[in-house]
Amino acid sequence: MAGATLHLCVVPKRMLTASEAAHHCGRPLKRFRIECPVTPIAFENGDRRWDIRDLDDWLDSLKDGVDSSDADDIVARLG
Repeated sequence: MAGATLHLCVVPKRMLTASEAAHHCGRPLKRFRIECPVTPIAFENGDRRWDIRDLDDWLDSLKDGVDSSDADDIVARLG
């Protein structure tokens, strides 16, 4: 049987919709909207997208512990 080599080049998206951003963070969309302090970018046509780099920075900050101002922001979003 002959073999073949397949080379793929996948270019990941940088700007994500809310559902894509929630999936990237491993959170259900409803919880993502409550928990995520990252502000989406508003495009001229009204689309809002989350920058994957900002999301990764936020996730990395969770490893170091939650800053009290971040906790206050999350609590304010619950109200």
